Amino acid sequence: MPEFPSQTLHKLLANWQAGDQKALEALLPLVYNELHGLAHHYLRGERPDHTLQTTALINEAYLRLVEQGPFRSQNRAQFVALAATLMRQILVDYARGHRSAKRGNDCTVTLHDEPAVVKNEGMDVLALDDALKQLAERDAQQSRIVELRFFAGLTVEETAALLDISPATVKRDWSMARAWLSRRIKRGEGGNQAGVGKD
Repeated sequence: MPEFPSQTLHKLLANWQAGDQKALEALLPLVYNELHGLAHHYLRGERPDHTLQTTALINEAYLRLVEQGPFRSQNRAQFVALAATLMRQILVDYARGHRSAKRGNDCTVTLHDEPAVVKNEGMDVLALDDALKQLAERDAQQSRIVELRFFAGLTVEETAALLDISPATVKRDWSMARAWLSRRIKRGEGGNQAGVGKD
């Protein structure tokens, strides 16, 4: 991926936050490869008959960015992390629309120490989303760390910089959040084998 001067990205983000919609159009190509990688990663974990393709998911995220307007983001990592959160919301909306389909059987969500590693392709997006909402009420920072590490694919160091906390705090909260999510999803799914791994 070609490197663009950081001042270009900062200027476009600042212009977009000031209300310049064309700045978002210019910004998207600078982070497109990262968004494409995230979208591809998400869709790998979806059911085989999912109607969204990688490019369509990016387009949906772009439309939501246009609809909701600028959000505070000062750098590439923040912008990509927030775009990743939008993609997750899109997939959750689609999953809720297909609630009548078979859901969650023999499905395992595994959060590893490495960011953005999903172990099997039958991940129950709804169970994870519900558990993340509960975690956010219990501990907003832990929930944000899961979003940044798992969904946005940020490293411990990138997550720490984004949240202005130490890498040690990220590691501790990441470990605690994984354990809590594992228990919560298993309890919520009952007989289904949906869970979050502790690897």
